[in-house]
Amino acid sequence: MKAIRLPASVIRSETVTKKEKWLGYLVGPAGAILLNAVLATYLNVYYTDVLNLTPLWGGVFLTAFPIVSKIIDAITNILMGQIIDRTRTKEGKARPWLLLSAPLVTISGILLFTVPESNDTVKAIWVMLSYNLFYSFAYTIFNMSHNLMVPLSTRNGTDRGGLSVFNQITTIMMSGILVALVFPMVIMPAIGVDKSKWITLMSVLSIAALPLTLVEYFFTKERVTEETAAAGEELRVPFREQLRILFTDRYMVLMYAYFLIYTTGTTLKNLGLVYYCNYVLGTYNDGVTQMLVSVIGGIPMGIGIFAVWPLAKKFGKRNVTMVGFVLYALGSLICWLFPTSLVVVLVGQFIKNIGGLPCAYVFMALFADCLDHLVEWTARRCPSTTSSPWRWWAS
Repeated sequence: MKAIRLPASVIRSETVTKKEKWLGYLVGPAGAILLNAVLATYLNVYYTDVLNLTPLWGGVFLTAFPIVSKIIDAITNILMGQIIDRTRTKEGKARPWLLLSAPLVTISGILLFTVPESNDTVKAIWVMLSYNLFYSFAYTIFNMSHNLMVPLSTRNGTDRGGLSVFNQITTIMMSGILVALVFPMVIMPAIGVDKSKWITLMSVLSIAALPLTLVEYFFTKERVTEETAAAGEELRVPFREQLRILFTDRYMVLMYAYFLIYTTGTTLKNLGLVYYCNYVLGTYNDGVTQMLVSVIGGIPMGIGIFAVWPLAKKFGKRNVTMVGFVLYALGSLICWLFPTSLVVVLVGQFIKNIGGLPCAYVFMALFADCLDHLVEWTARRCPSTTSSPWRWWAS
């Protein structure tokens, strides 16, 4: 991609600033992340309970089209990784795509819910096109460029760890407070299955993502990219060679394995939570059941902000994460053994989320450490391709 003139970053400092942390990594990503968090939990509810698409094509449609879409998403993630690697601008390689993603996320987010009142064929086509426009195109562009900002922002391990925490605070706040507390307690009972209310609500969330994503663009800076370009270190590595490097590095393979398991479980949990609360524990429209499961079980994610990074610095990111895995498995086992008891499920969720703290807050810093290891091992850096597989699983 040829160098083009883009709006300059507000951040000019060679070291990470407070303004950068608060606006670029905490406030800026909030809009798109909130929209995605709502979609992860409630888009399927909209398809089944509001649009009544469950019987479509004999019940096959809602099972088949997400699988096809996931394959498309896998391809676009790989392509997007290659595109970012080949991007050359004064504003970096990932940040320009944040700028482009801002209007795309807004438009595609609205289209997801404005399904026309027509025959089943038209509805199916609209759902498939809008779903892939959002997940395989718009959010892929945002998500990959957004998640590359931490490893591309600085080579300083302490600063990078701080940015990782700020980055994850936004995710936890959006999914753990607004989506887990406000939505089941206030929003869901208010909008019910009224299609017009769903469209209004999701349009507001989609539109809010536009200015906030622009805030992230203007208040971030790719210092690593700038340093590499200035030193003339950047090499064009063939895609096949990049894959060989990534999948022969044991640390990166471990990261991929962890992320595949973690995100698969999280995705299944998000998709099934509303139905689980409705049919097993109570009802998602009572304003209490889902809120209790999500919030009381998720309290550690809030208080853990102040504890997890000091522990990681004292005992090591890897060691703290491994202990977290044990607690995560224990809490999940408790929930699995007693799935109909709300009290026991809440206890299990609490323990599980204590174990999930390292994964939530230090993963991006751990990922950046793996990139540094690749540089030392191979003298080559390919962060965009590296991020493609786990960004696909996360989406």
